[in-house]
Amino acid sequence: MAEKLPTTVRPDFGADAGTIAAIATAPGRGGIGVIRVSGESLLDFAEALSGKRPLARLATIGDFRSADGRVIDSGLLLHFPTPHSFTGDDVLELHGHGGPLVMQMLLARCLELGARLAEPGEFTRRAYLNGKLDLTQAEAVIDLIDASTVAAARSAVRSLQGEFSREVRALLEQLIELRALVEATLDFPDEELDFLAAADAFGRLERLQQRLSVVFDRARQGGLLQAGLHVVLAGQPNVGKSSLLNRLAGDELAIVTALPGTTRDLVRSTLQIEGVPLHVIDTAGLRATEDAIEKIGIQRAWREIERADVVVLLVDARSGIGNAERDILARVPAHLARVTVYNKIDLTPRAAERRNEADGVAIALSAKSGEGIELLRQELLRIAGWHPAEDVFIARERHLRALAETGQRIDAAREQLPRLELFAEELRLAQRALATITGEFSSDDLLGEIFGRFCIGK
Repeated sequence: MAEKLPTTVRPDFGADAGTIAAIATAPGRGGIGVIRVSGESLLDFAEALSGKRPLARLATIGDFRSADGRVIDSGLLLHFPTPHSFTGDDVLELHGHGGPLVMQMLLARCLELGARLAEPGEFTRRAYLNGKLDLTQAEAVIDLIDASTVAAARSAVRSLQGEFSREVRALLEQLIELRALVEATLDFPDEELDFLAAADAFGRLERLQQRLSVVFDRARQGGLLQAGLHVVLAGQPNVGKSSLLNRLAGDELAIVTALPGTTRDLVRSTLQIEGVPLHVIDTAGLRATEDAIEKIGIQRAWREIERADVVVLLVDARSGIGNAERDILARVPAHLARVTVYNKIDLTPRAAERRNEADGVAIALSAKSGEGIELLRQELLRIAGWHPAEDVFIARERHLRALAETGQRIDAAREQLPRLELFAEELRLAQRALATITGEFSSDDLLGEIFGRFCIGK
C-alpha cells in the first residue's frame, strides 16, 4: 500500500530557539514602527516591558520602559497567544513611533529581557515549522514583498492563500491513490493488468498527466511574473539601441547622439508588458576598437549576452544585415532566443512588420517614431511563453523543476508497463518530487536557502 505523505510536525526548538525579536517595519523614519516578538508565554515579557498584561488580540496602550523605569516610548501592545498567531508561538507586537533610534532602543530593551535577535526569515520559518504555512505559502510571503508588478502581487497573494498548495495536494492525492491501486495488485501477479484495467488505473494515469500539465503551465506563467525576461539589445554602434531602450521604457534613460560609441557601459531598465517584468539592457556597440574604455564596455556586453534570455540584434534598415551582423549572430549562444530588429524604417519606404527569417524572427520598426514597437513587445511576450491568465500563481525555479521531474517520472512509469514493480517505483519517485514543493518532503539545506533570503523581522 502506498504510504501517505509525512505531515509536518511541530519541532522541539531546543534551548537555543527561545524568544526572538526584530524590527518588522522598513528601516528609516516613519509615523509608526513595529517590533515583533515570538516565543513562549510572552505575558510576563509584556508586563516587564510595560507593566501591563494585554488581553488577547486587543490593542492595549502603554509605556515601554527601560530597566530603570524610564519611558522609552509610548504605544500599543498586541498579544496573539499560541497557537492563534502568525508563527504558532506566542507573538507580541509593539507599535511605537517609527524613528530609527526609538526602534533600536526598544529592540535593545527586548534583548535585555531575554529575547535574541531574529535571523532573516525566522518568523516565517517558525510559521512553517509549526504548520501555520506550508513551504509554498512561506515563499509567497517574500514574493509578495518583492513583487514588481500588479500581476505578480496578485499571483503571490493566490499562492499565499494556498491556491498553489491545494493544486499540488490534489495531484499528490491522485498519485497516492494510483500507487495504492498498483501496489495492491502486486500480491496477485496472475491478474495484475486485468485488475488495473478494471480499476481504470491507466485512465487515472492519463488524467493525472493532464492535470499536471495544467498546473505546470500556471506555475510557469507565475514564475515568469516573478523572474521576468532578461533582454539584451546588441548590435553595431549607432543602430539605435539606446533609442529603442528609451522608447520601450518611455523615458530618456540612455544618452542618444549621432556619434558612434556613445554608449560605453551597460544601461539597465526594468519595465513591464501585460504585467511581465522585462529587464532590458542596452549595451555598447559591438565593433573592433582601440579605445580602452569602449573595449571594457564591449566585454561587458558579451557577458550580458551570454546570460540573457533573449538577444535583440539591431540593424540599420537602410543597410540590412552585413558581415559584421553575421559575425555577431555566429557568436551568440545557439540556445538563446533572438530577434533581429530592422530599425530606422522612418528613413526608408519600409513599413512596420514581423516576419520569419533564416536566423529567426525579424521585426521592422522605428525606435524614433514608435512605429512597430508593439510588434516587438508582443514578440517578446511570445518568446517568454506568456499568455494572459487570471489564475496563475507565483512559482519559483525549484517548483518548476519539481513539477518537471514529476512529469518525467510519470512518463517513465508508463514506459515500464507491464513491469509493475518498476511502474510502482517510478510513481513513488514522482510523489517524492512533487512533495518537495509544499515542504512535506524537504531537506534542512533547502529550508536554510529559502528562509535565508527573507528580511529580518519577517
